[in-house]
Amino acid sequence: MHAITIDEPGGPEALVWAEVPDPVPGEGEVLIEVAASAVNRADLLQRQGFYDPPPGASPYPGLECSGRIGAVGPGVSGWAVGDEVCALLGGGGYAEKVVVPVGQVLPVPKGVGLVQAAALPEVVCTVWSNVFMVAHLRPGETLLVHGGSSGIGTMAIQLAKAVGAKVAVTAGTRQKLDRCAELGADILINYREQDFVEEIAKATDGAGADVILDNMGAKYLDRNVRALAVNGRLAVIGLQGGVKGELNIGALLSKRAAISATSLRARPLAEKTAIVAAVREHVWPLLDGGHVRPVVDREIPMSDAAAAHRVVAESTHIGKVLLVTG
Repeated sequence: MHAITIDEPGGPEALVWAEVPDPVPGEGEVLIEVAASAVNRADLLQRQGFYDPPPGASPYPGLECSGRIGAVGPGVSGWAVGDEVCALLGGGGYAEKVVVPVGQVLPVPKGVGLVQAAALPEVVCTVWSNVFMVAHLRPGETLLVHGGSSGIGTMAIQLAKAVGAKVAVTAGTRQKLDRCAELGADILINYREQDFVEEIAKATDGAGADVILDNMGAKYLDRNVRALAVNGRLAVIGLQGGVKGELNIGALLSKRAAISATSLRARPLAEKTAIVAAVREHVWPLLDGGHVRPVVDREIPMSDAAAAHRVVAESTHIGKVLLVTG
């Protein structure tokens, strides 16, 4: 098969479409013939040498994919060769074939195309595990999503609205904010021109955000705490703004607030399986019913993954950038 290899860390040109050995499914695994994968910022970090795959994972980038099952390993039940699926991966999505534990496989939702389904696993699992399983967003509460026009952001808006929450977003352009509004966002904040702490206070009569989904890390830490409501929950899922910040514990204590920080890729198989099962139970009916949809910015041939990485690095896209094998 062919896959995107990284011989030496570097820029987009480090991504090389090369012939590599086919993977073979083991106990409890299925082999997926990949139709598409999607670009996540973690892939850019891996390409640069900053985010190695966890032990046992494929060395190739790609944290999600869609395709058809090409083979099933021993001990697998409930899936058959030819089934159309999408899957959460520890790596290996940038390839024509990938092996994945059966507990991380999901059926392609009704009304979603096979290629477009590649935009779902990583973002849905990230949003559901953080916003709902950890931060316990409830109907009537306010969720603030940083980077509302990203793949994560566009899914977070839709899922929060589906459960009856109010949604605030930050983004850097009018076009991105308009797209967030089309998806259901109630409060639109241009982070280049407005202070999100002040805007959240105005929009909530001073109460603040009950849950904040943050991709920035250190840069936003202090302001995120100030923007939280009493009993608020801050879920940190990215470090685009740095890894070390100063935390005012007194401010956190006065609000009886909580901070969680999670990653998905390195979690043990049992945890990933539990998240995928929760997603299938709670989110897949919303997808099947057409209430939630993947947002895809563009599709690029997988062999030209370098071009896709440049698009994501420039942050001009809205939703997901897909890599297609066909």
